[in-house]
Amino acid sequence: MGARTDFKGGKIDRSKLVELEKQATDFWIDFQDEIGIDVSVDGEMYRGDMVAYFAELLSGFSNGGLVRSYGNRYYNKPIITGEIAWPGPLTVNWWRYAQAKTRRPVKGMLTGPYTIMDWSFNEYYPDRKTAALALANSIRKEVEALIDAGCKIIQIDEPAISVRPDEIDTAIETMHAVVDGLHAYFITHICYGAFEKIYPHMLDLPVDNLDLEMSNSDLDMLDLFNKYPFTKDISFGVVDVHSHVIEDVELIKSRIRKALEYIPAEQIWIDPDCGLKTRTIEEAKEKLRRVVSAAADIRKELT
Repeated sequence: MGARTDFKGGKIDRSKLVELEKQATDFWIDFQDEIGIDVSVDGEMYRGDMVAYFAELLSGFSNGGLVRSYGNRYYNKPIITGEIAWPGPLTVNWWRYAQAKTRRPVKGMLTGPYTIMDWSFNEYYPDRKTAALALANSIRKEVEALIDAGCKIIQIDEPAISVRPDEIDTAIETMHAVVDGLHAYFITHICYGAFEKIYPHMLDLPVDNLDLEMSNSDLDMLDLFNKYPFTKDISFGVVDVHSHVIEDVELIKSRIRKALEYIPAEQIWIDPDCGLKTRTIEEAKEKLRRVVSAAADIRKELT
């Protein structure tokens, strides 16, 4: 965050910023290896915001004014002012860089077309669905580039799905446009919204795994799973990323055991509710350590 601010303020140049982003990526890849995380992420050290990053690289966008995203964090809301086009790989080199640092698989990390559309102003396309499908065409090309580079697990974040339940069909259609016919293990992340209004319809999203915030809402979504069985793999959030509290390992284990009452063990991935960007480095590290420790203990219980 500080390096990016310095870059925008002219205190460092682009080459220095990239050097610092690589150092931060190294730090988090090494840490994930150290604690034994099964599937790593690059930490998205090269991004300031999950939507603005892609809008700055795709053709067809202009930069809007600052709007609040959460807490005291702001981003420049993009404006769609022309035809959206993919200029070439947006994240592939960063994925390659991270994957070269570890023997464990590294997820490709993208923001989905529906969320990019929803978090932007549209001044070009006739309606929201048309804009989302135009974005889907570009995001699909990025997915294809990741697969060609060797990426086998690709996460397409779509947090906006949970806050606009009336547009779930549009979100499903755009995801089909991104992934249909492509060979990878696909995950989509949805968080902090009206899950009860999109479930079980969200199971129609054409992905292998739904990554869901569970702990912040006290696992209340499990009541829905009791009524309508969960049919996909799940990345089950077991620590609250919006709290400074470092959860006790026993609490995390109790959440995993609760998940096992509703979903078979082979379908469950364990992770934090969402990204740990809002936490201090030490808080993020300790939350991850405890997630790994709890998962290891539960594995022993199941063998």
